[in-house]
This record gives sequence, C-alpha cells and structure tokens, in this order.
Amino acid sequence: MASVGATPGRTPQGPGPGEASASFPSPAPVPDPREAEEEEEEEPAEIHLCVLWNSGYLGLAYYDTSDSTIYFMPDAPDHESLRLLQRVLDEIDPQSVVTSAKQDENMTRFLGKLASQEHREPKRPEIIYLPSVDFGLEISKQRLLSGNYSFIPDSMTATEKILFLSSIIPFDCLLTVRALGGLLKFMGRRRIGVELEDYNVSVPILGFKKFVLTHLVSIDQDTYSVLQIFKSEPHPSVYKVASGLKEGLSLFGILNRCRCKWGEKLLRLWFTRPTQDLGELNSRLDVIQFFLLPQNLDMAQMLHRLLGHIKNVPLILKRMKLSHTKVSDWQVLYKTVYSALGLRGACRSLPQSIQLFRDIAQEFSDDLHHIASLIGKVVDFEGSLAENRFTVLPNIDPEIDEKKRRLTGLPSFLTEVARKELENLDPRIPSCSVIYIPLIGFLLCIPRLPSMVETNDFEIEGLDFMFLSEEKLHYRSARTKELDALLGDLHCDIRDQETLLMYQLQCQVLARAAVLTRVLDLASRLDVLLALASAARDYGYSRPHYSARLLGVRIQNGRHPLMELCARTFVPNSTECGGYKGRVKVITGPNSSGKSIYLKQQVAKAVNNATERSLVLIDEFGKGTNTVDGLALLAAVIRHWLALGPTCPHIFVATNFLSLIQLQLLPQGPLVQYLTMETCEDGNDLVFFYQVCEGVANASHASHTAAQAGLPEKLVARGKEVSDLICSGKPIKPVKELLKEKQMENCQTLVNKFLKLDLEDPNLDLDIFMSQEVLPAATTIL
Repeated sequence: MASVGATPGRTPQGPGPGEASASFPSPAPVPDPREAEEEEEEEPAEIHLCVLWNSGYLGLAYYDTSDSTIYFMPDAPDHESLRLLQRVLDEIDPQSVVTSAKQDENMTRFLGKLASQEHREPKRPEIIYLPSVDFGLEISKQRLLSGNYSFIPDSMTATEKILFLSSIIPFDCLLTVRALGGLLKFMGRRRIGVELEDYNVSVPILGFKKFVLTHLVSIDQDTYSVLQIFKSEPHPSVYKVASGLKEGLSLFGILNRCRCKWGEKLLRLWFTRPTQDLGELNSRLDVIQFFLLPQNLDMAQMLHRLLGHIKNVPLILKRMKLSHTKVSDWQVLYKTVYSALGLRGACRSLPQSIQLFRDIAQEFSDDLHHIASLIGKVVDFEGSLAENRFTVLPNIDPEIDEKKRRLTGLPSFLTEVARKELENLDPRIPSCSVIYIPLIGFLLCIPRLPSMVETNDFEIEGLDFMFLSEEKLHYRSARTKELDALLGDLHCDIRDQETLLMYQLQCQVLARAAVLTRVLDLASRLDVLLALASAARDYGYSRPHYSARLLGVRIQNGRHPLMELCARTFVPNSTECGGYKGRVKVITGPNSSGKSIYLKQQVAKAVNNATERSLVLIDEFGKGTNTVDGLALLAAVIRHWLALGPTCPHIFVATNFLSLIQLQLLPQGPLVQYLTMETCEDGNDLVFFYQVCEGVANASHASHTAAQAGLPEKLVARGKEVSDLICSGKPIKPVKELLKEKQMENCQTLVNKFLKLDLEDPNLDLDIFMSQEVLPAATTIL
C-alpha cells in the first residue's frame, strides 16, 4: 500500500506534527520491455505418436506440444519389418507410442523389441495400448468432426466445419483417420499439457499438418556425426549448463544465421530430412540466387531485420487458448504481426515468378491488419507493463473510463475524508489515513499508541476493529462503509471488465490462428533461405545443378566447408562419378595426405540399404581390426557392390590397405577407378599437394607422417627399419643396446610407471603423461 495524498493534521499533545493521508495500493514495478520479450522460453517439447498397421499399410499421427499441432501421414505401404515406421521413430523420437491392443503379430513383435531397447537414446518411448474400440472408423470420424479447434471460426456452421476439415484431413485414408481418432482419445484421457487445468479445458490443437517421408534422402545418424553435419558440445557458460548442449564446429553451425527460433528449427529439419524433390530444391535455390545478386543485398538485410521480430506464435496461441496469456505476449504478438505485414509489403515488390515471394504476398492476408489494428487500438502496452496485467487504452469502454476517472480523483477525496475522521478521533491519536485494499474495501488506518498493549486496548468507540499490521490499526468507520457503498470495489471492477475485453480480443485472434500459423511457416522458410544466401555470399558457394536422369555426380573444385575454415591453405579437388565407368573409386595415398578430408565413413547400413542412386563414402574401413581381417572385410564389401554391375551405387573408398591392389583382390573392369593423393619426395621430406589424381600410392609413408607429428628421430628410424624388415620377409632383431643392464632398468622403470597409473583418477591427463613420462623414457631405451 502506498500513500496517494496527504494534508497537515492537528498538532497533538505529543511530539511532532500529525498528518491525515489517503493511501492506495502501489502499482507493480515497471519491467523492461526487452526483458519481457527475452523471458519467452522454449517449453520442453513432447511428441506423442499413434500408429496402426494393417494389410501392409501404415497409418499414423502424432501431436507435438511445441506448436500444439497434430501431424498425420496418409496411408503408406510398409514392409512386414516395418522399416517405414522405424524411420518415423528415428525422425520424431516420440515420448510415447499409442496403438490398438488388437494388433498384427508383426506390430506386436516390433513394439516389443522397441520397448526392450534400453540403450536407446535419449530413452525408449512408452508403449500404450488402447482398446480396439477406441480406433473404430466411425467414432474416429466423430471425434475429428466434433473437436474444439481454435483455428476454426465460431461463425462456421456444422456443414462448413465438415467441409473445412475435409479439405485438410484425408478422410479417404482409413488407417490415418483411425490413428487420428485414437490419438485424440489418448490426448483427452492423458490431458497432454493441461494436466493441472480444470477438466472443461481441452488440449489445445492449433492445426493439422501433413507429414511425409517420401522423396527424402535417407541418411543414418552415424553419417551426421562423422561428416560433422551436426556437432553438439557442452555449453561453456555456467549459467547455461542446465540448458544442455550448444552447436560446435559443424556444417549446421556455420550455415545457421537464422534470426528467429522457428527458422533455426526449419533449417535443422531440412538437414535431418533432406529432400530429393528437384522442384522443391530448385525453388529454394531460386530464392538464394536472387539474394546473392549485389543489388538485392539491402533488401535481404531489411527482410532479415524484420524476421528478428517473428516470435513463438504457437506458444502465445496456446496460452490464449488456455487463458494463460502474459502481458508480454501482446507486445510480442503485435510486433510479430506488424513485421509480417512488413514482409508482405516487401515481397509484393519482388519478382512474383519466385514462388516464396508470391506465397507471402498472397497468403499474408488482411486478417493480419485486423489483428494488428485491434491490438494497437485496445491494448495499453505501457499501462500493462506498469501494472503487470492486461489494461486497455482510453475510449474503448466508457464505463471503464469513468471508473478509472473516479479512481484517479480518489487521493484528494480520501485526504479530505481522513481529515474529517481525524477531527472525531481521540486527541491522543496524532494522524490517520484512509486506504483502499482490493476485495476488502476502504479502511481507516491509525498508528498504534504506546498505551495500546492488549487486544482490548484496540477498541475505539464508533469504529469496528479489523486487523493490526506493521504497528498500524485498521478499522471500518461509518464513512468508510459509505465509501464502500458509493464507490464499490473499483479496482476489481476495472480488472474484471478489462479481463473480459482481453478474452474477447483473444477470441478475435484465435479465430484468425490459421493465418498466424501460415505466417510462421513462410517466415521461417524465408529466414532459412536468407541465412543460406548470407553464408553462400561469405564463403563463395556456387549453385548446384540437378538432373532427373542418372548422370551421377560431377564436382568442379569442391571444397570441404569446415576444413577450409580451419586450415591455413586448402586445395580444392574435383570429382566425377557417373555412367557405368568408375562407379567405385579406390583412393590410396600417404597418411595425412587428405584422403579423409576428401570423403568420410560409414558401412553396415550402406551394404544393406544402398541403391544405384546412393552415394557411399568409406574411410579406412577395417582399420580397427588386424590387417588380414580388415583387408578381407574391405575387399568383400567392395566385391559385393561390384557384383551388382550397372546398378552398383556410387562409392568412394579411402584406404591404406595397399595390398588390396597389390594382391589384385578386386576384379578388373570399368566399374573400378583407382585414385591417389599427389605427393612429391624432396630429399628426405615428403611434400603433400592435397590434389587427387589417377594412380595408386606405392607406400603409406608413415615414417614421414610420424616425423611431422614430432616423434623423436630414433623412434621414426626404428619404425622404418622394422617396416622394411617386414616387407622384405626378414626376421626382426632387437636393438643390441636393449640387452644392456641400464636399458633393462629403464624398461622396468617405464613398466612401473604404467602399473602405477590410476586410470580412474579424474585429474589424469594422458597427453601430459605420455609426453612427459613415457616418451622421454622410451627415447632412452631406444
């Protein structure tokens, strides 16, 4: 409570002047608007999947709490091994999998295996079986058509609602409809996201979207890691450790220049679900190429600035649906909508031959103007932040304006009331004030006198004692009771009326949720393409050209996007792989000559899944086992693919197994092409050109690599000597000095150091141990 007015009181028979004042609850401190926007945090996303499989077809749908949207996949054929379902699970990583208790044995076996995968990261999903009656076709249709969807205007008739939903949901896909029905049943029973709400509050559903995996390139998780497409690292900030990992040096990391969270999310989605749809690829490239033109740089920068104001609209709509709207949500939504209108205006001035510009220009409808106009005319942003609640601007509701006017004039009026009350009080009372407390009303407040010790001492004739707080006594008097009757509970009345207006405004916004969702879809797409255009401009990337025919791969002066940023010098390399010649390329060369940069590894899944349209990269396969087994495995894998003839996938193999070629373990023919990394010996030095050329390496030059890595000359010389002896088939003899007693003592000392090594010591640094303890001792021995 805070004083809102004061007047001099009478001079009592005690020390100090008395005063009469009127007090009023103080407003909450005004938060920084920037903090209000930054407090918008991503809620942990949960995905709940419902799936049915019958007669070789798969139907599924899932609910994503991050955007309160249901995604469905139209009925799709799937093998008895349910490979498509496994791929979906790998893509979306659901928290729970819902299905019918009456299932085909293939599905039962699959789900049983899934539930037993304790090693699954981050954790295996919960398997939930519902009665088969919950998946009935008719009851599923009824659930879909009778659902409470905020994106459907209340003004729609029942027939219009059916037609609208039929344009979104494929009711002819019977398995999908049943999966959707089962998902809705599960969501209602589990009350996803509204567990703590009243039972009449339903799970928010902000839209239905189609989810497909056709026309996508299949890439396994190992490939993403080994090719450094993604790389997660612990966050260095102590304040953000709990938030998990940050993106390290990766392809995603250097290309992610998105300005909004949903743009970043879409970029990651494009990386995890790369398309092979040439129309879609060229549509994206058209936008990137447009923004790479020098004359369009200013436009690109302006659009990127606008995209920085596109915020988490689904989260705000979800809070509106649940009546949990925050004060900051209105300002964030207002900026988002006006930024969207700015994007629309800009895209209308751009070439309409580009699909994305045309979509934004047309689909960012006048509903956005309506939303922005309503919010701008109704919401008092400054007042809302000051009072930490929704407040409206003047001239919206005359009744609210009148009550606020009366509230504004209260301080001086209450000061006069307090003066009159003081005149009727005991002369020992030095001062008083009239205060207002919401839900309680007006009270007379006087300081506690020294003589007021017991509760009985608080009684004053003509006043009703209410409570003691902070050495002040609070009473009801005849005048305060009149004030209650005259003015009522102004604060609560104003708050209730403004809350009603907020609810009406929310209904107007939710009725236009579809255009807001579309804004997010198109704005995030534009954000990603602007980010890629920016990276292409800075790194000098060129537009790729695609062909629907099986012409293979042709790369002119290709560069490793990460290595060229880290290396002092980088040599581009070209490659060509197509037709029926050279589909299998075996690359040999010295260690550290650039073979692994030229390509990266993976193998088991490639053998099982590669087709004639696949690109397979193998780096040092078989290196982890003994030489004979590793060589045999590599030869067997390559021969397996060569046996396919013209339908062999495009394969690049980097290896140090020179015996693969020397022993002629691969059949001769046009399908195999041998490449090497160009080098030159300059005396005892080996010079790397990092250039690919046709031919076969004659040695791995491990000794040169070891010398460049800093190993002592004696170790390198001894290693080369042993290698030469092995190649010539001669016996390996120990160095004579090792037979001496001192060397034997050194050997024992070195062994003791290893025996004393505590591998579980958290402070152990193996690099320091090897460099400071092992290498010096080993040098004296050799």
